[in-house]
Amino acid sequence: MTQRRLSLSAVIASVAAVTAFGLPGMASAEYMHSANNETGVVVHPEHFKSEKTREQVRAEAEAAMRQGRLSYGESNYPVGAEAAPATSSKTRQQVVDELRNENAAQREARRLLYTAG
Repeated sequence: MTQRRLSLSAVIASVAAVTAFGLPGMASAEYMHSANNETGVVVHPEHFKSEKTREQVRAEAEAAMRQGRLSYGESNYPVGAEAAPATSSKTRQQVVDELRNENAAQREARRLLYTAG
């Protein structure tokens, strides 16, 4: 049996392959990991480390809103401690009765409003 010596290029290729396959494993110490389930991710709260308090984050968000540095959709953060809950003057039965008594045009308008079209 003969012995083959490893060439320098084979060693370099092996190190590159090990590094390329090892990097995703090193980066997997994130808050969320991909998973083969309905949501597609699994969350590990113990991986999340924050150096800021809740008050610091709120202050930064409010400052960014005042300066206009938030993109569309990020600026709906409630300014007060809590957002006011949505209220209605109708009872549940009144809403059900309205749905039962709507005509075809109203039904189609509602369907178009709440579906993809």
